[in-house]
Amino acid sequence: MDRKVHAVKVGSCVLDGKRIYIQSMLNVPAEDIEGSVRQAVELEKAGCEIIRAAVPNMDAVRLIPAIKEKISIPLVADIHFDYRLAVASAEAGIDKIRINPGNIGSMEKVREVVKACKSRNIPIRIGVNGGSLEKDLLAKYGRPTPEALVESAMRHVRILEDNDFNDIVISLKSSDVPTMIGAYRLLAEKCDYPLHLGVTEAGTQRMGIIKSAVGIGSLLCDGIGETIRVSLTDDPVNEVYAAKDILKAIGKGSGVKIVSCPTCGRTKIDLISLAKKVEAATRDIDKDITVAVMGCVVNGIGESGNADIGIAGGDGCAVLFAKGERLRKIDESEALNALLEEIEKL
Repeated sequence: MDRKVHAVKVGSCVLDGKRIYIQSMLNVPAEDIEGSVRQAVELEKAGCEIIRAAVPNMDAVRLIPAIKEKISIPLVADIHFDYRLAVASAEAGIDKIRINPGNIGSMEKVREVVKACKSRNIPIRIGVNGGSLEKDLLAKYGRPTPEALVESAMRHVRILEDNDFNDIVISLKSSDVPTMIGAYRLLAEKCDYPLHLGVTEAGTQRMGIIKSAVGIGSLLCDGIGETIRVSLTDDPVNEVYAAKDILKAIGKGSGVKIVSCPTCGRTKIDLISLAKKVEAATRDIDKDITVAVMGCVVNGIGESGNADIGIAGGDGCAVLFAKGERLRKIDESEALNALLEEIEKL
């Protein structure tokens, strides 16, 4: 899909369809200011580009200046129900507010939020969730269908547009992957606002990454989505690494790409262990290269001939190669260090 996107600025990030930003959310209790700051710093170091924090009460507004003093990436306030929290967050210097205009209360309260955001050029993300859909829409559609999610989102959009506000980002989250994909595809045809992608309540690391990769990856391949979050019941740093891997898998992310074979009866080297060590050692290397970790020389060099650097196992030994050309033979015990030394040269 060649989708034209209405540009929205979130801090230093411009959501205009030209690149995809990785987002995550703090999971430290909001009252733990020190812990929240520490986690925000860790997320930025891991490659997170936008951080969201829950602001459940006025005391939690103190998070905003404390975090922004220590990070250089945008911070988003997650607000529910109380419009005063949104206004206070705007006054405290937040970069974006996540809210549902429909659950804020009266139109006067919505106007107060819009006024606070508009005067400071702060965008609003409308966050529609299949688990909290309006009762009339559930009655109309019977369940949280893609059509129901989109109708809810556009209802909230009109509230903001009626108040002359269009610095809007939209998310349509569902824990059901086909519903999530269908909803975003439908919404992408109905509006040009930037879209934040995610499978909500995706689960623990293993299944959560699988569901997120299918849902987020499918939409990104369609040309849909400006920001992404992999929602895991886990350390949010792992959300960032998973998001980076999804982007790399579809050719839109930077960093080391690992190619490794599934092993077979010809494998004479502990390839599974080696591949995991290579993946861990190269996770934070900011080089756009492909590294191959192959089980045997018979097929290894040929199958991964386009890799910038690679290693193919033998019987207690391994062969280093680059772009399909053999470099040298080494002992299995030297394989990891030798490979990392060659990566360093690139």
